[in-house]
Amino acid sequence: MQLDRYLSKYAGLSRKSILRLLHLGQVQVDNTVIHSRTHEVNDFSQVHIEGELLSLHKPARYFMMNKPAGILSATKDSQHTTAIELISEENSSDLHIAGRLDRATTGLLILTNDGKWSRQLTEPIQKIPKVYLVETAHAISPPTPEIFQQGIYFKYENITTSPAEIEIINPTSCRLTIYEGRYHQVKRMFAAVGNRVIALHRESMGEIVLDQSLAAGKYRALNQKEIDSITRTGKKR
Repeated sequence: MQLDRYLSKYAGLSRKSILRLLHLGQVQVDNTVIHSRTHEVNDFSQVHIEGELLSLHKPARYFMMNKPAGILSATKDSQHTTAIELISEENSSDLHIAGRLDRATTGLLILTNDGKWSRQLTEPIQKIPKVYLVETAHAISPPTPEIFQQGIYFKYENITTSPAEIEIINPTSCRLTIYEGRYHQVKRMFAAVGNRVIALHRESMGEIVLDQSLAAGKYRALNQKEIDSITRTGKKR
């Protein structure tokens, strides 16, 4: 099978995403970086996407964690404790993080070994809402909700964010809903309106809501309804 068809079938990637990843050298086949979409692969090929092994034959597993501050959203790191290290399941090394949070950010973190499912959850094209509680250094200015609704231009990526919604809680805190999850997106959006995020907590991704019974650093398996909510959303796109 050609690599682009393989990635579309097993990783759930759009053609645009596949071409971007190939161009950036983020796809490896049998430990070799591949740039050609027509490269031939088979069921015995080891395919890595952005450093994560695309697993086809292992039982799919899905977990939510209440990520504490100071924990790195990574599989391994020489200096900091990672989210994977908090998972006490067997073969936790095959898990990856779907929708990373920076080290200071807390809240809902999803871990799975199902690459296709995780991309349905995180691909910007899917427009799955991500809800955050935000605390800011300064009062949220009156024009901010309208500016966020119009979208913020990010020069580095040359994109404008999808319309975002703000629910003001008090002068320096709000609940923000975004639909992409780009690099430091919430912090960059507030920086664009002259404010600074001092605390950030993710409450939900799509229909998956952080279980309030989970203490910081604890996790549980997703139930079938939560898993299916993402699969169902992906089929609608």
